Amino acid sequence: MPYFPNTDSDRKTMLAAVGATSVDELFAGIPAELRLSRDLNVPPGLDEMSLSAHMADLARQNTSVSEAVCFLGGGVYDHFIPAVVDMVASRSEFYTAYTPYQPEASQGSLQAFFEYQTLITQLTGMDVSNASLYDGGSAAAEAVLMALHTTGRTRVVTAETVHPEYRRVLATYLANQGAELVTLDAPDGTVSPERLSASVDKRTACVLMQHPNFFGCLEPMDDAANIAHRNGAMMIASVDPISLGLLKRPGDYGADIVVAEGQSLGNPMAFGGPHLGILACREKFVRRMPGRLIGQTVDRQGRRCWVLTLQTREQHIRREKATSNICTNQGLCALRATVYLASLGPAGLREVANLCLQKSRYAADRLRSPRFDRPTFKEFVVRIKNGSVEELIDQAQREKIFAGVPLGRWYPNLKDCLLVAVTERRTRQEIDRLAERFA
Repeated sequence: MPYFPNTDSDRKTMLAAVGATSVDELFAGIPAELRLSRDLNVPPGLDEMSLSAHMADLARQNTSVSEAVCFLGGGVYDHFIPAVVDMVASRSEFYTAYTPYQPEASQGSLQAFFEYQTLITQLTGMDVSNASLYDGGSAAAEAVLMALHTTGRTRVVTAETVHPEYRRVLATYLANQGAELVTLDAPDGTVSPERLSASVDKRTACVLMQHPNFFGCLEPMDDAANIAHRNGAMMIASVDPISLGLLKRPGDYGADIVVAEGQSLGNPMAFGGPHLGILACREKFVRRMPGRLIGQTVDRQGRRCWVLTLQTREQHIRREKATSNICTNQGLCALRATVYLASLGPAGLREVANLCLQKSRYAADRLRSPRFDRPTFKEFVVRIKNGSVEELIDQAQREKIFAGVPLGRWYPNLKDCLLVAVTERRTRQEIDRLAERFA
């Protein structure tokens, strides 16, 4: 534990040890205007009972989705989580497990991750999945790095309909890579094939599109993949995993790499994290894949077992041959996704997706102010005609309704718009209550 001097004698002893005569001399290298010229405003310590009561008071200042009706979206959604997910994930063998560097001591975790990879490849139509990445944003950025290294090109084409925070993460990743990032506008809610075709050329390493996109609209992904491949570029699809219960799998429309935010697969909203980054690709790109890959093999007695394979971080191979150093695999979140998908099965996932589609269509019809005339899946953009977006959000929140995500913070031209998400958990009565607030 760190030691903090509490008495003058302690301070003098420590100053003497470092060759300083005063605290001011110790911090002489820090400009005076940046130093705090008063004591810290720290209240005295509390006993355990008082501290517990204080922390409970602070927690009550938050309103969780268990206490309100949630129409928030933009990458994090209020989906129903079956009890079996919590039951399995709370087993001490899983929630206390460390990184599986030693396969002989980690067979349970490795098998669970192998099953996760299998389910993700079946869901996306890809050949191989890793296990796993930080979140949807880092997964998208890592996929772009894969494309840059694979093609040897330096141009990345994306669109403003890709999650704005994903694009900010991507810009940070590319800041010192010597790469050009081109972002296409989409005034109608989706990127037109003509606009995309005019922007992709022989310098382009990849096209990154989100489907359904950040506005909830369905992009022309078949056209996008054809345009990318026609120019020798790779196609990266960022998807909503729940939507794949109904929509065409990315592998079936030509995606080379698929990324996603896996929060909707059995993980709570958790006020924004931790969450799960999904990344899957064609087999020919597997040696450029970041993160961990679990492989199946047999031991010397012929028994089925699992190991870490194709470890391409610089801890294992020459630095110039290494892929990304990303290593946190969000294993517990990936385990939850595994249990969720296994418990629902294909039919259950299809039912969840269909409920999202049908209920969101009912909500869109009731709210009557769609910003974009495009097909959507479970979320859509609504223009607020009476009053401001902030007033509507505040009024709804006082009635324990989270009305949606205001878009003005990312898109100044949409400052009068709200992104509304409707999952299978929403009821007709809850949607009608939201419609009353809009009216």
